[in-house]
Amino acid sequence: MRKSFYQFLMTLRDPESHDEISQFAANAFFDQSFPKLEQAYEPLSHYLEENAGYLPSMTIFDDAFLKYQEQAREL
Repeated sequence: MRKSFYQFLMTLRDPESHDEISQFAANAFFDQSFPKLEQAYEPLSHYLEENAGYLPSMTIFDDAFLKYQEQAREL
């Protein structure tokens, strides 16, 4: 079974890093409403656009989602 985007994002969490994706992951961890089971781009993008004030640019999400898709292809 394929991981959800949230599960993948949590593998990128690193409190020591100042990388934008790591920061996104750290903030998503504390977002209790984050759609934790979602795998599709559109619902995630919509949620983040409407609710993620902690995400300074949607490009960060786009980059993270691209990594998510690349990992799914490798499995």
